[in-house]
Amino acid sequence: MSKAFTRETDSDDDDEPGLPPLPAGGKNYITPAGYARLRAELLELIDNERPRIVEIVHWAASNGDRSENGDYLYGKKRLREIDRRIRFLTKRLEIAEVTDPSVHHGSDQVFFGATVTYVDEQAVERTVTIMGIDEADSLQGQVSWISPISRALLKARKGDVVRLVTPQGAQEVEILAVRYPPAGG
Repeated sequence: MSKAFTRETDSDDDDEPGLPPLPAGGKNYITPAGYARLRAELLELIDNERPRIVEIVHWAASNGDRSENGDYLYGKKRLREIDRRIRFLTKRLEIAEVTDPSVHHGSDQVFFGATVTYVDEQAVERTVTIMGIDEADSLQGQVSWISPISRALLKARKGDVVRLVTPQGAQEVEILAVRYPPAGG
């Protein structure tokens, strides 16, 4: 069988496997800064990265035998990755619901975008910021709004004790502080 008729191992239909799916019927909440970052990434891919790789692939293809041409093979693979990421970002940005957390500045109730400090039953204090699925970075203390801790904290107030269900079992956490960014910040 000709190689031209075999299916590539990288499925072009896959969304980004590392990101969680949106909840069924849920919204894709995102902060204005997160939306701007995803949009900037999309524009960078479309305007700069993809045309640069297309040029490399075109040059490599003009060199003749493509079967052992590393620039051509790598370029084609990289184009598939870029196109997959462009499709993913386009879909997510189309359904994004930009929510500005600064509208709650000064509130002690937990909503999307809040930075919450809480203490668990073992007296371990933690601070998390509730962010959108596509922008949360656990290394920065950010959690997605669909995470178990966010679900437990949402709509509670400073001083409330909420029940957090984890794979290790249920525990209670007390909310010590709730902060929001100031308007325009």
